[in-house]
Amino acid sequence: MYQKQIEQLVVLQTVDDEIKILEAEVREAPLELTALEAKVAQLRERQGQVQERLDILKVQQKRLEGEIEDDGHKIKKSKNKLMAVGNSKEYHAMMREMDSMEKLNRLREEERIAVMEELERQNAAMQEINTEIEGLMEGYDAKKATLDERIGKAQGRLDSLGKRRAKAGKVVPPPILGRYEFIRSRIEQPVIVPVSEGICGGCHIKIPPQAYNELQKGKQILGCPNCQRIVYWVEHTPQISDEK
Repeated sequence: MYQKQIEQLVVLQTVDDEIKILEAEVREAPLELTALEAKVAQLRERQGQVQERLDILKVQQKRLEGEIEDDGHKIKKSKNKLMAVGNSKEYHAMMREMDSMEKLNRLREEERIAVMEELERQNAAMQEINTEIEGLMEGYDAKKATLDERIGKAQGRLDSLGKRRAKAGKVVPPPILGRYEFIRSRIEQPVIVPVSEGICGGCHIKIPPQAYNELQKGKQILGCPNCQRIVYWVEHTPQISDEK
């Protein structure tokens, strides 16, 4: 019975070690996507800013083109009327008005060209952002699929280990199992260790001769007086099968 209990305690420890690793993987795997999500969010924000700028520029372009066209029609009408003007005063007044509109239209045209150039730059920036987002999302989707597969396998293995742990726990008396759990929650791994030539495999300190003699008898579960780990004599080393 002693040998079986030691064997199952070692099984518990092996299972718990793997469970700890798998739980960390399940917990931390989604964090691998966080950096990509943050980058995409940053690009989405920039995309919105560029789109806002594009909308403003398009409104400016439409306004300028409308004003240029309207004043162009006015100038054309004024030129036609100019031929019918009878006195020089009215003629010069119309000429000044036409000059003013033509000058204003030249300024508008310069502004329109500047707006078009800025539109071109902003459209190029938008294209660059869209391309980068598309690339990141492809990488994100691929990484997420891989992570989902990893997490699925880890969860499946955790379920299997949980059953194996429950099976091992049935063999170990509740007081010993409780002691194992208590020690595991308070000290660094491992919890159960062999003793060779009187030296504890956990703290590497020699245990008292009387305790060592009792350990060699293999009649009861004992602990190291120094580190409190559960110990067994190296000659009683259990043969553990790797159940999957």
